Amino acid sequence: MHDISPIRAKSGTNQEGTSAHNRRVMIEALRLNGALSRADLARATQLTKQAVSNIIEDLEQDGLVVALDAVRKGRGQPFTPYRLVPEGAFAIGLQIDRHLTRVVVVDLVGKVMARAEANLPLDEPSPGVRTILGLVADVRRELAGISTQSERRLVGLGVAMPGPFGLKESDDKWMMPAWQQFPLLETLAAGTGLNVGLQNDAAACATAERIVGAAHGVDHAVCLYVGYGIAAGLILNGELYNGGNGNAGEIGRALLSPDGPGSTPLEHRASLASLYQHLGLDPTGKGLYEKLGALALAQDPRVMAWVERAASDLRWSVHLIETIFDPQTVILTSSAPEALARLLVQAMHPLLPSIADRPARRLPRLQLGTTDPWAIAVGAAAEPISRAFDPRFSAILKAG
Repeated sequence: MHDISPIRAKSGTNQEGTSAHNRRVMIEALRLNGALSRADLARATQLTKQAVSNIIEDLEQDGLVVALDAVRKGRGQPFTPYRLVPEGAFAIGLQIDRHLTRVVVVDLVGKVMARAEANLPLDEPSPGVRTILGLVADVRRELAGISTQSERRLVGLGVAMPGPFGLKESDDKWMMPAWQQFPLLETLAAGTGLNVGLQNDAAACATAERIVGAAHGVDHAVCLYVGYGIAAGLILNGELYNGGNGNAGEIGRALLSPDGPGSTPLEHRASLASLYQHLGLDPTGKGLYEKLGALALAQDPRVMAWVERAASDLRWSVHLIETIFDPQTVILTSSAPEALARLLVQAMHPLLPSIADRPARRLPRLQLGTTDPWAIAVGAAAEPISRAFDPRFSAILKAG
């Protein structure tokens, strides 16, 4: 007998008309666990062996799964493991922020294949989109040199930018009003020929964390993203929750002092933008990431003063998140250098008492997640992959 340790997977269904959902369940099981045999897959997904065999054959024909060499363990019959084919699908991710854009291409298992970045003119989307389309064309050419089937296997373009979305006209520069009012998705779809989806930057960061980070295999997690602004990506029941209008998790808009004219949103006090202002740094300046990292490592007094104030506000936000969502863990993610993010997490302890203060916890209440400045673009690229291949209840509804 081969290994019978638990396999992470959602359950499939043996009812008729649910093949789309079952394909997604099998793909996710292989992504979460690596190579698995047909018997492993049947046991983990609760599908019949015949259903598993049929789906595996279909996935092989589609170039999404490949058989490995047969394995023999002990005196049992040899078995054949299957794994995902990374080049079976690709997606492009686009991050748009106040001053810059980043574009990446990832494969089916989330590996970055190509990337590019450029500065953006502030609040000028027309020339900005021309810059973006040029970068997308560049990474597509680079990918074509790696995989001859890349264009045929591109499943879409995911876009991530600061929210909230769809509010009435505002002059609040934090919300990038000119970009909000620009026909961005239509322009990108016409310029690339790809299906285009939009999410806020925290949701994209949570997607990246779910696929390759601390939220991997966690069903209930909230990713508190500290970047130029602040937001929270919500992973509930193993899926990303976006809310009714795509604005779920906009905790940076929460007022710290709700009474009176002096009310201040969280992100105006604890975001990297507030740190740039505190230090007198230009957010478009070259070498900013390295400069912040060096100041954090040296525990510069000005940085430490900001960390202490920001940590107090972020500690409150963790308490609020735990009280409302009851996650298994809160993960602080950031576009800040790791040294600075670690200072923040350390200064946020001890956390405020909350319903999350349970003696039988398996995961810490707060942990440090990804601090890669490319994480949002990677998460944006992972969204079209997720839309195409992850198991969702909607897949069952569409198959019915």
